[in-house]
Amino acid sequence: MTSAASFLAAALAVGQLPGDPIAVTRSEFIFDTAPFAQCHASTIVQTKDGFTAAWFGGPNEGNPLVGIWLSRLQKFGRSNWTAPVEVANGVISPTERYPCWNPVLFQPAGSGQLLLFYKVGPSPSTWWGVMKTSGDWGRSWSAPRRLPDGILGPIKNKPIQLASGELLCGSSTENTGWRVHFERTPDLGKTWSKTVDLNDPTVLEAIQPTILTHRNGPLQALGRSRQGAIWQSFSSDNGFTWSPLTLTSLPNPSSGIDAVTLSDGRQLLVFNNTTTGRSPLNVALSDDGLLWNVVLTLEDDPGFEFSYPAVIESKEGGPNLTVHITYTWNRVKIKHVVLSLQRVPVPLIGR
Repeated sequence: MTSAASFLAAALAVGQLPGDPIAVTRSEFIFDTAPFAQCHASTIVQTKDGFTAAWFGGPNEGNPLVGIWLSRLQKFGRSNWTAPVEVANGVISPTERYPCWNPVLFQPAGSGQLLLFYKVGPSPSTWWGVMKTSGDWGRSWSAPRRLPDGILGPIKNKPIQLASGELLCGSSTENTGWRVHFERTPDLGKTWSKTVDLNDPTVLEAIQPTILTHRNGPLQALGRSRQGAIWQSFSSDNGFTWSPLTLTSLPNPSSGIDAVTLSDGRQLLVFNNTTTGRSPLNVALSDDGLLWNVVLTLEDDPGFEFSYPAVIESKEGGPNLTVHITYTWNRVKIKHVVLSLQRVPVPLIGR
């Protein structure tokens, strides 16, 4: 069989369309050994000198010793990730310390400041939002700054930056049931506003939005639910108001997802394509955000956990699109996978 035929057969084996090739060009653990026993909830961002990833790590989720750990990949290619370093913890005083949760890295356009959002507190129902900034792409960080009461920042997934420069963050609370809302900041975290809660948790329990954009204007949010399926909502006014949450046909085992709008207009989703457990972990593509085609299986072992993906499109140049994904690998490592996708301009179907 020729190499081209072999590639086509492999593509079809994972449900890929012949006109939409996708290839895994790099697959690695960010670290092999680490000074923590467990890790979870990674985030990745591209900076001017490479890539930065972060996650929470410690003895186990919810332990007061859990902090935010970070690694950098300075030059993409044959280089390796730096050894993990702890860049944030939940120390309040010499006698008071709480676990950290769900870091989110974001590099705003036109800003020299890399932003790190994370949560601190005894549990997801009682945590609060904190942020730090870095002027050297993650080598050093400012002192932590607690966000205003009632503001948590991006709860798991990266924000998007609107044309106005504002950051729109998908957020949620768990103290009175699972409720989704959105927060926005016009000045990179100094001042904030938020929407009302979008769902009644007695009807649909939903958290952890990821935000997609469409060429004809609307925003789309997808997220985790306890109803066995990914939920979605739409906004036609840049995220000030949103449609009622509805369930999609995409399964969800009550585990985090992430998605990104690609530069050719398509939408890419990373999710657990199951209603139970956290394996397999899959990649799906869509022209319109409504009809999804599963194109790749990243992991598939029923005895393991592959979860909480983070996904970005990067700018390596060349004719293809490059996508970076990080995710939890069985709670003991963070995996980094790079995909190459042929650029396929697709006219999006309006809503």
